[in-house]
Formats: sequence, C-alpha cells, structure tokens
Amino acid sequence: MVSLSNGQWSTLYNVFSFGLISMLACTVYTLVSQHRVLPKYRNALVLSSMVTFIAAYHYFRIFNSFNESSAADGVTIGTAKGAFNEAYRYVDWILTVPLLLVEVIAVLSLAKAAASSLIGRLVPASAAMIALGYPGEISTVNSTKVLFGVLSTIPFLYILYVLFVELGKSLERQPEGVAATVGRLRLLLIATWGVYPISYLLPIVNKVTADTAASSFTNRQIGYTIADVLAKCVFGLTIFKIARLKSAAEGMKDDH
Repeated sequence: MVSLSNGQWSTLYNVFSFGLISMLACTVYTLVSQHRVLPKYRNALVLSSMVTFIAAYHYFRIFNSFNESSAADGVTIGTAKGAFNEAYRYVDWILTVPLLLVEVIAVLSLAKAAASSLIGRLVPASAAMIALGYPGEISTVNSTKVLFGVLSTIPFLYILYVLFVELGKSLERQPEGVAATVGRLRLLLIATWGVYPISYLLPIVNKVTADTAASSFTNRQIGYTIADVLAKCVFGLTIFKIARLKSAAEGMKDDH
C-alpha cells in the first residue's frame, strides 16, 4: 500500500485521463486523414492508428485499475488481486513498440527485401526489450531490477544501431525534407524512449522507503505517461508529416 497525498492522487488521476484522451484523439485524426496521402502510404497511418488505439484501450484499463486499487489510506500496488496493475503498460508496449518501428519502414516505402530485412530485425529486438524489462519492473529487489534493466538495454542498443546505421543507408534516396524529418523522428524516439529507463530506475536511485514510496510511484507513472504520449502521438503525427511530404513529392496536391 502506497499512501498518496490528495495532490498526488489527483495528479495521477488527471495524468492517466490525459494519456487516454491523447491516444483517442490521435487515433481519430490519423484515421480521418487517410485521404490526404497517397494510397501507398496509408498503411503507415493505419499502423499509427492501431498503435494509439491499443494504447487508448490500455490507458482505459490503467485508469480503471488506479481507481479500483485506491482506498482511503492509499493505493495498493503489486501483483495481487485488486492491486494497481502495471502489467497493462507492458502488454501495451509489447504490442505497440514493434508497430511503431514498422510504421517507420512502411512510410518510407522501401524495397521489399530491405523492408523485410529491417522488420525481421527490429520487431524481435523490440519484443525482447519489453519482455526483459517486465520482471525488473515488478520486482522489489534492486539487484533484480538492475539485472533485467541491463538485459533489456542490449536489444535497445541493437535497435538504435539498426535505425541509425542500417536505416540511414536508405535515406539517401528519399525526397527532399524526408531524410531530415526521419532524422528528427529517430531523435524523438531516443529522447522519448530515454524517459522509460529513467522512470524505471527511480525506485533504485531514490532508495525507496515508506516516506518516499508515494513520490517515487507518482513520478514513475507521470514519466511513463508523458513518454507514451510523445512516443505514440507525436511520433504518429511525424509519420503523417513524412507521408504528406512523400505524397507531395510524388505529385499529390493538397486541397486543404
């Protein structure tokens, strides 16, 4: 049981609500914007919509779990029945993180062999990164948290290598402005994904005690939610921008 102050409880209530509505709004926007890009790039927008829809569903579950685990004396956390369920985040991530990476490949419209090669490396690595992080997330032993944190970092570094080295080779043939936007997209990915390990390590760095458990829990959930909105909504809108740039370069006129 973590004893949250009224301010901490209401902050998390509003943060989870913000995460939910952000994901829903992005889902609707990317769906209704399909006609603004060429058909060959619409799969990327569909993937973006899938990412934010899946995230919206899990934020709905997180929101409910937070309410159900709340009581007058605090919030129950852990894996027991009625506790705040952190697993919703990891189920969300193991579905959406691979899709985020496939979005990038889809919007660049690479040659089939190159696209298949990149997807075949990025998807398993991203799934391994999330799967290895979960045991550390739910553990209350710092050494276990550090072990699985290090293990999950290995596929993360491999993903960065593929995105910056392997994918970089494909950007030279992209229309003007696309390579620069993809470059910013990769930096956004690093910046937002960098928030996750920081939030993950908060219980270790802060040496959580009974007095600091509430602030550690609150800050971790805020960090995860902000990173999710940036990594899914802002990322998806950048994918849409790339699709628009490529469509314009190939002769599509914007009537809006």
